Amino acid sequence: MEDPSEIIQKLRLAGKSRTVEEDSHQRIQVPAVEHVLRKILGDLSNEKLIRHKGSVLDDARELFLQADPAWLLDCFQNDMSDIVQIYVNFTAALIEYSGLPRCETDSGELPDDAYNLTPERACNVAQTLKALLWKLQARPEQMTPHVTTVLPDSVLRAILPHLVIFCATHCEEKPWTNAASRLAADELLAAAVHAVGCKTVIELLCGAEEEGRGALGAVLHLMKPHMNKNTWKSNPATKHVFRWLLQKVRRPWLAEHLDVVLPPSLLFSDDYRTENKILGVRCLQHIIDNVPAAELLQYNRAQVVYHALYNHLYTPEASLIQNVLSCLLDLLPLLEKSHVIRGQQRANRYDKVFCLILTHMEVEDKIPLRRVYAQHLPIFTERLGIMVVRHLKRLQRVILGYLEVYDGPEEAARLCVLQAFQSMIQQAWPRMSMRLEVLLKSLLKFIYDMATDQGPTPPRVKEELLQDATHCLILLNRCCERKVTVLLEGVRQSCENATVLDCLQRVQQDV
Repeated sequence: MEDPSEIIQKLRLAGKSRTVEEDSHQRIQVPAVEHVLRKILGDLSNEKLIRHKGSVLDDARELFLQADPAWLLDCFQNDMSDIVQIYVNFTAALIEYSGLPRCETDSGELPDDAYNLTPERACNVAQTLKALLWKLQARPEQMTPHVTTVLPDSVLRAILPHLVIFCATHCEEKPWTNAASRLAADELLAAAVHAVGCKTVIELLCGAEEEGRGALGAVLHLMKPHMNKNTWKSNPATKHVFRWLLQKVRRPWLAEHLDVVLPPSLLFSDDYRTENKILGVRCLQHIIDNVPAAELLQYNRAQVVYHALYNHLYTPEASLIQNVLSCLLDLLPLLEKSHVIRGQQRANRYDKVFCLILTHMEVEDKIPLRRVYAQHLPIFTERLGIMVVRHLKRLQRVILGYLEVYDGPEEAARLCVLQAFQSMIQQAWPRMSMRLEVLLKSLLKFIYDMATDQGPTPPRVKEELLQDATHCLILLNRCCERKVTVLLEGVRQSCENATVLDCLQRVQQDV
């Protein structure tokens, strides 16, 4: 077989000298393109040849840039499925060449210096694939409409999943990318979107409703062998590609692929590394938010997700707990009916999660975790409604305890706890009278401490804390038949602090 560079030179000369009127038997036979691709496929497996100035990639790119588009007419004389498979193999080989080194450890991560060659290779591969897309879109006039459309479109549909995975691997800032490789991946993705006649990446993946399905199913099918428990850590990019794809697909398209995307999300969330757990939980939350409740409830899928999330609540990692609680707040409404149903007495999953949160909050001494728990406490209190009385004693103890602890200049935890305080009063107001004395003393102490505080807390934060504490007093006054006003009268007469008096005056003026 001739050397690829010699054949490409002949094709270049033929493209300059040929005319449309030439008889087909006088033309330089362009099936040589197919033979060049077969030769390149063999060369791509030769590491020594690949490293020699990228000659194989140069040959491939030159082939697509110089060969006459009419080669499709000659290739079509062969079996079309065979031609399509050649291009699939060629594209897969290119992407494997630019792919990440295989990770042999259980961590699924490699040192950054392991990716030194990857960005440059990715740029070269992206340029070659862009040339291939350009060639597939060429429509020479001498070809029949059937040949012009069928074969190039078949090749394009077959290689599109490989292109999407390649672009998703290199389009974000990762240890194996640089600015040039990310730009090359973005440009290739834009070229692929244009080549298939779509306007956006989402349309490419999901398809327009009137035109049928997009490429997502084929992409996920291609990735499936690499997303099981034995393989997903061998390629550090797999989890990021999956997350990138998942985030692009929303209602109503995601439900169609639920059985494919749910197992990897659970697998990632069950890993021992915190960053993988967080990635898996975020994938689960996206699924919960974009799949109909009926689909999630079928076959106990939602129950499985709930148990996976609940087990994470025992992990002392603030970033993970933040994502888990947010995800649970989206999932629990699907599993539990409204708590205001008359006669409902049984404890449900809201109670179970809330009880565990209070348990952790009572003994937690890490400020980041205290802030995360405090942030979600008002939401859970509101969701429980009147049923929060089941946990009222512990909730009161947690709220009053958190009000006494300074947690930084921004006072994030205490601001959230005051919101929970207000929610507790509003939801469990019939029980506030018997707890009035304890609650009132705690609020007054907090207001006085804030009014006399000389610490680094900014004035705007102090003002917000005082406003929220004052609103708690107002709510207590309303639900306790104005008893707070009577009890505060003696305090007003003996207090000399202007800030405290101003807060008490607002309670007095509330009607």
